Amino acid sequence: MSWRCGIIGLPNAGKTTIFNALTAAGAETAVYPFSTINPNIGVVPVPDPHLAKLGEILKPERVTPTTIEFVDVAGLIAGASQGEGLGNQFLGHIRDTDLLVHVVRCFETPKCPHPLSGLNPRRDVEVVETELILADLEILSRQRLKLEKRAKVGDKAAAAALPVLTRVEEGLNQGKWARALGLSPQDLEYLKEVALLTLKPYLFVANLSESEFHGGPHYLALQELAAERGVAVVPLLGDLEAELMELSESERREFLESLGLTEPGINRLIRESYRQLNLVTFYTIVGPEVRAWTVPAGTPAPKAAGRVHSDMEKGFIRAEVMRYDDLVRLGSPAKIKEAGLIQVEGRDYQIHDADILTFRFQR
Repeated sequence: MSWRCGIIGLPNAGKTTIFNALTAAGAETAVYPFSTINPNIGVVPVPDPHLAKLGEILKPERVTPTTIEFVDVAGLIAGASQGEGLGNQFLGHIRDTDLLVHVVRCFETPKCPHPLSGLNPRRDVEVVETELILADLEILSRQRLKLEKRAKVGDKAAAAALPVLTRVEEGLNQGKWARALGLSPQDLEYLKEVALLTLKPYLFVANLSESEFHGGPHYLALQELAAERGVAVVPLLGDLEAELMELSESERREFLESLGLTEPGINRLIRESYRQLNLVTFYTIVGPEVRAWTVPAGTPAPKAAGRVHSDMEKGFIRAEVMRYDDLVRLGSPAKIKEAGLIQVEGRDYQIHDADILTFRFQR
């Protein structure tokens, strides 16, 4: 299972250009609204220096990265929550994503007209966020009717959930996102059925021109808004990132160096998406393959084993843990074993980032 990120924003913000850079999928781009009628979906390998180093040390036949999935939907416009521009359909595409990536246009060009009256990142963000809030209010209203019916016939869980819905509705009506309301784990359980958009982790991508990249007024305006919201912002040169994907590795490196950059901005976006989802990566060495796996921080060892194979979770006995730093320092699993540095952990062990794991299980 890949973690899913939904790419949202106004029409002509550059969402599909950035999607193409992420996935090298060649999705259609156009300078008219709603060119992305059906969502574009791409599974992206996660850039991972730790995995690359393990490949150098162990020289396996295969090095398999973990992945993250990006879903590009058409631009959202005012009235999207009421179906304008096929908005309900597009909002439905992102309800089952884990993270919202909001692409905000911070560049001027006559070749790509802005759908509103001139470029204004703060207003553009507020248009999209308002539609997400309105969409959540609509789904909460429908859920309230269901719960009220259940509560009338004595359903205690439904009766307990109703005050939570009321609190969230009040917050949304004040322009607050559900995730900013300090909801408890029990509150979140009551909201599972509604898949609120405003409960999801969220970040901004500033789609920039080269003139904006080093601190233009539109980028600064978005940074100020992001600071007010407590939201991360990743700067990208969208068109440049898409062009980079068409170059060879050596040409890409040379081009980035000419711009004073060390890596594509897309790599930063993927890492920030990981951080927002609170994910960690662990590794397995099995036969000819070194492989990366992703789980939420705090995942217990049996659950992590289940990511590799369901039988490992069912028959879990123990996890044998090597530290990445020890392997880099000593050079081989055999030397780590000789040094007595392999930890044997039970069912309560929580996975740490860069753990190298061997799962022992009963078949």
